[in-house]
Amino acid sequence: MKGIIVEGDKSNPALVWREVADVAFGPEEVLVAVRATAVNRADLSQARGNYPPPPGASEILGL
Repeated sequence: MKGIIVEGDKSNPALVWREVADVAFGPEEVLVAVRATAVNRADLSQARGNYPPPPGASEILGL
């Protein structure tokens, strides 16, 4: 699958669209096929280290 990954350091993050491993999901979760996505302000803040993801969240951006 494709995902937006943060590379570089927090002062100069680079958002990279690339192939990533499929995300695992559990028995109480569902898998949703996404056709489009975007990067929002919270994603940019997270890439700079100002908005930490919840514990156990994926590295892939896309709140």
